[in-house]
Order: sequence, then C-alpha cells, then structure tokens
Amino acid sequence: MLEVIFLGTGGIMPTKERNVPAIALRYNGEIILFDVGEGTMRQMNRAKLSPMKIEKIFITHFHGDHYLGLMALIQTMTLWKREKPLHIYGPKYTFEFVQNFLKSGFFRPDFPIHVHELGEARLKFKGYEIWSFKVEHGIPALGYVFRENDRRGKFLPEKLAEYGLNEGPLLGKLEREGKIELNGRVIRLEDVTGPKKRGVKIVYTGDTEPCGRVRLFGENADLLIHEATYLSPEDRGESYHTTVEEACEMAEKSKAKLLALFHRAPRYSFEEYFSKAEELCRYNFIIPQDFDVVKLSGEGYELSSIC
Repeated sequence: MLEVIFLGTGGIMPTKERNVPAIALRYNGEIILFDVGEGTMRQMNRAKLSPMKIEKIFITHFHGDHYLGLMALIQTMTLWKREKPLHIYGPKYTFEFVQNFLKSGFFRPDFPIHVHELGEARLKFKGYEIWSFKVEHGIPALGYVFRENDRRGKFLPEKLAEYGLNEGPLLGKLEREGKIELNGRVIRLEDVTGPKKRGVKIVYTGDTEPCGRVRLFGENADLLIHEATYLSPEDRGESYHTTVEEACEMAEKSKAKLLALFHRAPRYSFEEYFSKAEELCRYNFIIPQDFDVVKLSGEGYELSSIC
C-alpha cells in the first residue's frame, strides 16, 4: 500500500485553512517529498512524519511557494544529527539556488547533500522509478511520475506441485534469482506464478498551463495530481496556470483513474471551489485538503485524514 499525504494543498500563499504545496509519498518505510513550501516542517510535525526518513526531495520549480520550506527542513535534520545523505532534485538552476540557500545565515549542514538538475529523465530506485518531464510555467519547471515496479503474481499451488516445489529455501531462491534448476530441469519464476500485477502510478504536474506532456506522462495514472489554481480563464489572466475545467479535461484525455485538483488559489473557499468543480468536472475527482491521505493499491484507493 502506498500513501500520498497532502501536507499543503494551496497555491501562491498560505491561508488560515491550508498551507502551500508539499506532498509526501510514504512507500516501504521511505518518505519521498514533492515540493517543500514554507511551513512544511510544521505540517510534517502535525502529521507525525519524521524528516529523518526523507532521502529524496523533488522540487517542481523555484517559485517561493514550492521551495521556501527547504531551509527549515535541512536545519532540523542537522539539529537531529542526521548523517545519511539527502538528495535534492529539480529543474535547471537547482544547484545554484540550493547552494545560495545553504550559504545564507550562520548555518551549515553536517551531512552530505547531493543536488541533481533534471531535464526529462528516468531515475531507477529499489522498487520504483521516478520520471521527470517538462511543463509550461514560464520558467524552468518539471512534473514528476512515481511508477512502482510491476509486482510478481502469486505462486500457483498447482504449478508448485507439478514442479515438485514446496515452501522453503528453494522457493526463496527462485523468488530472488528468477530461476533455479531442480532435478535437471530449469524452473523459471513465471512458470509457477500468475500474471504480474501492475505497479501504482502517480503523476504530479507542479504548476503549469495546459500541457500535452501531462497527457502523455499521465496516461493511465492511478492518481493524477493536477494543478487547478483558478476557476475561470478570467481569474487566471496571463499567468501560466490551469483552470479546474482544463484539469478535468486533461484527466479525461490521459485516462487517469482519479484526479486530485491541487494548488487552489487563496481567493476561493473550499465550498465555492467544490461547488464550481462539481459543475465543471465530469471526471472522477477529489479536492484534497491539508492532511488528507490517499492510500493506493492496484485495486483502488481510500481517502482519509490524519489530522
């Protein structure tokens, strides 16, 4: 089970009801952070998430509401005697901006920080991949895909019996190595298991105006977290953002299973925004609020709150 924890769901500036963007993915004991707006450390404290479990931070772009919480997070890690490295990923200029950040004030981190500038990339980690893709926001900006590796199917008892396999070291070796030899016969993992289960796919756009690459990379996502800052083109004006209706159209075109409308402008109350979204959106959507949690598996999703 993978958890998507919305630490901040508003855009542009914090309000009394919601903080600026930060999304935590909790997967196999690791926390992966996407954006780190001001106040993210406080939000993590309220959600009882430890910053020491964060190994990777992915920043979509360098507008203040998406990265100004980084310094507080790093300082807290230093105060708590962190030793393991922290990896920070982002678009062009990430190295320059992070270095300037770390040189400000009478403070230096005591643990390694590795900065990675990305274009459109595919990064492989244990059990999952993260892809970056360019979006349209008037400055260097990225969206991200979290893609869990496909999982093997269940062992089939009738096939195990046919090959003379029982629970024990041989079965463990088969699972680790993919094939074994028994009584002069090569047995492959796929010979004794059912169909593979598709891994969970989550797409986060960051800030962008409607963009064809979102449709491409968001195809068949289990969860598409799409910015939907404004309710109308008139409200948007000349800014590089997406409206609720456009985000819903993008979810429909990409055939995402669930749409999360994200980065709501401060001018809108939840009630106003939800009412308009119901009117405009024919797609399966949610409007997450701070501390909402979406639990995802191959079978579907559950929505809850931790605060």
